[in-house]
Amino acid sequence: MGGHPPHHEHIDEQMVKMEVNLDDTPGEWLGYVMELLFEAGANDVFYTPIYMKKNRPGVLLQLLCSHGKLEDMKEILFRETTTLGVRYYPLTVHRLERRFREVETEWGTVAVKEGIYRGQVVQRAPEFEQCKTIAQRNGVPLKNVYEQVWKQLNEKPEKT
Repeated sequence: MGGHPPHHEHIDEQMVKMEVNLDDTPGEWLGYVMELLFEAGANDVFYTPIYMKKNRPGVLLQLLCSHGKLEDMKEILFRETTTLGVRYYPLTVHRLERRFREVETEWGTVAVKEGIYRGQVVQRAPEFEQCKTIAQRNGVPLKNVYEQVWKQLNEKPEKT
């Protein structure tokens, strides 16, 4: 099955959730900060619009990382944003067991990530970049690639 790893059973993983409120960091900087955080090992980075003191619009930047990455994340947040403080909390993340399977379409093979809970497939997600490449290479709409992947999955379900 290509270069994909076999089963990965992720049960309870201990992580840290970090957050900062930003009302004076230019929007152009936020994408750059996100890139830096991911490059430094953040598991997830996300922004939420908020209203702050004096009804000022702002952004809540939140990220998830391992305990071992905490200091690296703090350094990026202090150096690259205008924050004067960082909040962080211990967090437990429960992840589904994951596996990949391959689906043949008329244009090529697509890997599909499956999430398994208690022995049952409960989530499926075709790999976007593969679907995009197939659509571009074959001059077909991306949605057609996805439709064919879903059709194949429904016609040939795989047992866990």
